[in-house]
Amino acid sequence: MRIVMFSVNPLFPGYVMGGAPKHLQNIALYLGALGHEVTILCTQSPKSKDPFTWADRVQVLPILRFRQPFPAPYAVPAYDLAAIVQTMGEYLAQADRFYMHDGELLFPYLYQDIPTVVSLRDNVYPETIHGGFLFAGHRLILISEYSRHYYAATVGRFFPELHERTIVIHNGLDWERFKPTPPSEELLNLLSFDPSEHRVILHPHRPEATKGIRQTLAVIDLLVHQYGMTTIKTLIPKWLDVQESPDLLAFYQQIEQEIEARQLGDHIVFHEWIPQRLMPEYYSLGDVTFSLGSFPESFGNAVYESLGCGTPSIAARISTHRELLPDGLLDKVDFDDAEAAAAIAASIIQSSRRTSPETLAYLKTYYSIERQLQAYADVILNAEIASPMQYRHAPIDESTRFKLAPWCYANALGRVYHDFRADYASLGVLGTLLDQHQDGITFTDARQADLRDEDILRWYREGYLVPM
Repeated sequence: MRIVMFSVNPLFPGYVMGGAPKHLQNIALYLGALGHEVTILCTQSPKSKDPFTWADRVQVLPILRFRQPFPAPYAVPAYDLAAIVQTMGEYLAQADRFYMHDGELLFPYLYQDIPTVVSLRDNVYPETIHGGFLFAGHRLILISEYSRHYYAATVGRFFPELHERTIVIHNGLDWERFKPTPPSEELLNLLSFDPSEHRVILHPHRPEATKGIRQTLAVIDLLVHQYGMTTIKTLIPKWLDVQESPDLLAFYQQIEQEIEARQLGDHIVFHEWIPQRLMPEYYSLGDVTFSLGSFPESFGNAVYESLGCGTPSIAARISTHRELLPDGLLDKVDFDDAEAAAAIAASIIQSSRRTSPETLAYLKTYYSIERQLQAYADVILNAEIASPMQYRHAPIDESTRFKLAPWCYANALGRVYHDFRADYASLGVLGTLLDQHQDGITFTDARQADLRDEDILRWYREGYLVPM
């Protein structure tokens, strides 16, 4: 088959920038190895303008003129959008299947006459969310149960057919690669110190505030100044210069000021972006990996890749990290609880603890790359032409039942954390009412508990409640 794929992210011959492009590459290579002709159209960037191949039968064409760098890819003149529609239309006219990675091609009429599969890779970025509301393909792939509940409670409210078109395919990782691996000379040359003389903490995330860099600094501050761990070095990757923007440079400046204010200059090491082939060595180098941000992950690869390489992860109890591994198999803390994270990290470092056999067994059972790629191939190759879903408006009235939104959870203290507000709230009487009515509450239930209709609507508007 001739399979056309789309990525709004730029792709590079020598680098894979983040989890979503990595999984796109794996899917494309797998289909190419099965004998299909795969063409990927993506955004061009200053360092990726010329066509290149990832393997036989897998060609990447960075020819689309979306805005760079991130964010706001659609902030371009109409003639650029017209050229994108023209180019995509020409390639799709010759294709047998279309796979849209991350849902960010916001022109559903382009693929109305071709069997199409769309996957949504995150729960945050505007183009992905819009892609969910505009979805008109045969199958919608989501990468966690959390994301399925998220889109069901939003898009699914208006499109009842979404449920039957949705399939969850968890990200799969190659556990033959992500395993304990000694550092090579190439990796060591990227660092400015001898890791054998230090305790190494990893923060392998994009330079975004919600990815937890400030939470990492707060924990390092405690480890150094309260626990006396003065040999700590914390590794933080820098974004490729091609992705730099004034906002990003200003963000780095703010972080440097915070490092200086906390007197952590000797304990923070910024380094160049690590090539994918070296990531198993990089993870294996660490004593512990931090994923303490508030970003509502759809999956969050770094947590699990690190575990595969033997390095324990500490994850904030946000979005998918609440569900992908049972609590006994992953160290979790409430968001912004630096004291709890520091205590766990200190224990891991002092005991030289590594990933448990039970955790590894769970990862290999449920998140294998073989299972993931076979599932993607099955869905893409068997896709059919689909008609747009039918929109339905359901009024909010006396019959409406509300439940706690799937992006909220009550912590051990009874306070409710909201993934998209990154803060905690006390629901008071409402929380008690929700506990008493597992099938949802109505306005009548609320009135009987001395809550006003406006109280319920306020919690609904702020995203704590969703109509069932």
